[in-house]
Amino acid sequence: MNEQRIMNILLAPHITEKAAIVGESSNQYVFQVATDATKPEVKQAVEKLFEVEVDDVRVVNVKGKTKRTGYRVGRRKNWKKAYVRVKAGQTIDFAGGE
Repeated sequence: MNEQRIMNILLAPHITEKAAIVGESSNQYVFQVATDATKPEVKQAVEKLFEVEVDDVRVVNVKGKTKRTGYRVGRRKNWKKAYVRVKAGQTIDFAGGE
């Protein structure tokens, strides 16, 4: 897989209460990923960008919500998130500090 593809797989960390609970209990991190990303691509991208060893990747397709404002009806985009479990004793530092 080429470098450009790896850089475009991970879009952002997904930080919520549920992600924090999962992270503390089972050493997992949640990322928003490209909609066409596969599990091996996500694993390779996380290992390359954060220099950790990945144990497991689980991928979830999130359906966009239907919202309405007055009489107008709109729809949010569908997106994909990945739960990435790293090996015991390793962490991912999103701040990039020492």
